[in-house]
Amino acid sequence: MGWFYGFKLHVIINDQGELVNLTVTAGNVDDRKPVKQLCDMTVFGKLFGDKGYIDKSLTAWLDENLDVELITNVKKNMKAKDIAWLDKRLLKRRFLIETVFDELKHICHIEHSRHRSPAGFMANLLAGLIAYCHQAKKPTLKNVLFGHSLPQVA
Repeated sequence: MGWFYGFKLHVIINDQGELVNLTVTAGNVDDRKPVKQLCDMTVFGKLFGDKGYIDKSLTAWLDENLDVELITNVKKNMKAKDIAWLDKRLLKRRFLIETVFDELKHICHIEHSRHRSPAGFMANLLAGLIAYCHQAKKPTLKNVLFGHSLPQVA
């Protein structure tokens, strides 16, 4: 391993594109590590994530302790698992979280490498998150099957 300087922003959003919970970790931290902290009593129902969140013990812990079902695609070397048709359909809409990250990076300008101090980094990140929260239009999950909100993405 070489040197790495950077941070990862882990975000949970709902179907309206609103930030539910977030945390910042060092860039070399495993994606699955902050999930338990992010889901502490603020998330319920179903949590959709990418392949980086696949872990049997994490899935079991979320189901047993928080009654949260973690739904991910499978990796190429894994057996296909049975997923309900609605969950499969919603999993294909996981791009919503990537759209939120794109807006945070390019509209709210949270990503650049010219910070001169940790305080400057945090101030820029916080200002970008506040700017995103005050946007009138956020990316949303248009669901024609239901008229109410659905829990969305990890």
